[in-house]
Amino acid sequence: MAWIEQFGHGGDLLTASAAFGVSPSELLDFSANINPLGPPEQVISYLHSSLSSIIHYPDPGHRKLKERLAERLGWSTEGILVGNGAAECMALVLQALEPKRVGLIYPCFSEYSQLSAQFGAEVTGILGVAENGFKPDPDELGILINQTDLVFIGHPNNPTGIVYEVEELLEMARQATERGVFLVVDEAFLDFLPPEKQVTLLPTLHQFPKVILIRSMTKLYAIPGLRLGFAIGHPEYISALRRKQVTWSVNSLALAAGGLCLEQREYEDATRRLIQEERSFLSEQVREILGAEVLPGEANFLLVRLPSHWTADDLQWALGAKGIMIRNCSMYQGLTSRDIRLAVRTRAENNRLLAALREVDQQRRSEG
Repeated sequence: MAWIEQFGHGGDLLTASAAFGVSPSELLDFSANINPLGPPEQVISYLHSSLSSIIHYPDPGHRKLKERLAERLGWSTEGILVGNGAAECMALVLQALEPKRVGLIYPCFSEYSQLSAQFGAEVTGILGVAENGFKPDPDELGILINQTDLVFIGHPNNPTGIVYEVEELLEMARQATERGVFLVVDEAFLDFLPPEKQVTLLPTLHQFPKVILIRSMTKLYAIPGLRLGFAIGHPEYISALRRKQVTWSVNSLALAAGGLCLEQREYEDATRRLIQEERSFLSEQVREILGAEVLPGEANFLLVRLPSHWTADDLQWALGAKGIMIRNCSMYQGLTSRDIRLAVRTRAENNRLLAALREVDQQRRSEG
């Protein structure tokens, strides 16, 4: 049986297509957490009109996009690094800061450990407390910070979707600062939350020079194929990251799209309304149809613990045969063989998933 997440991520249409015998164009992907509205129409039109620019090198300093980001964020351009996706920003953090020991809170985004090992760091971790939405025990977190050089925090965390309160983030930042440890907060999914829930250390970042925030533009604006993300931090450390970055790692179309994406305020608002409404709808229906537990979380995805008559493997293959991809979460440390992740999509797409879930669950129970 093929491992659909052989590269450690969702959204691998080619692997799923080969495994399920379904054309990539016919797959409905609930395994990748991308805005279901698709890219803004203005951005698509602008990309078409900008194709002639590929005969020129992209700006190696990413100046126009950094200026727009600085204006949006209220932060200096010297404290912003634009990267080829959030993943490149994470890699540059590890290359530039050279931590010997990296601390993680499991379950968490697999790229933290993969990149840390790739760049020679020893990885140590603690398990989040399931009863507390997989947040860490404060005492254990303090020990983790004390024993490492750099700690990654997902906020909202992937795959759990947990969000920290501002005081929790401030306490992490204080402890890291006192002990000379870098705190890297991955905010890739923060933009999907309603504005009042978008808790971030950005307003207090000047107090914590060893805190670095990482954000993604590919998820909210549905342009993962272009690869675009950025890091925010103290200019001294952002400069260190920049010195490790390969020239022209961010292509000209991504830079062009990024600038225009930042102007799409109505699109952003529509996205948040959709996610809030559909997340609630999908949660209720999944509980009702499967008798499953939808674990606490926020953002544009659900972490679901299946009932005992399903494993994540079995359900992934049952749905794959119907052209629907889900994320098998059994590979995440701290989760179980019955855990899956579902992206929140449009009502029509969510209904297609729910109809398939009813069908395969009824069949499983009848065989049972």
